[in-house]
Amino acid sequence: RTLKAAGYGKSELLEAANGQEALELMKNSWVDMVMTDYNMPVMNGLALIKAIKKEDLSKEIPVVVISTEGNDAKIKEFMDCGAAGYITKPFTAEAIRDLIVTILGEANYEENFDDSDEGFDF
Repeated sequence: RTLKAAGYGKSELLEAANGQEALELMKNSWVDMVMTDYNMPVMNGLALIKAIKKEDLSKEIPVVVISTEGNDAKIKEFMDCGAAGYITKPFTAEAIRDLIVTILGEANYEENFDDSDEGFDF
């Protein structure tokens, strides 16, 4: 819902319940970017970043962390492991859009951006 509100509603979006599921999805599907939380069962976001960055086929895929884990040491740890960006919860659809545009560029942005947070609980 947040990506749709940020103007990416027409993009193909894949969803995984945890890091291990995300890695399995990535084996069969090309992705332009990964967005992950830190706190997930089975494999957390930090372990996911490390797994993505150690593989030749996926190491260049940007990973964005969206989490409540917002202390400076944790953010530095994510970035040191290869995260391309970090957003602390709560966040706005506009913050997501701006970060994606920074990472992927304007060409990936869809013109139907709706910056209202009405109906969304981030």
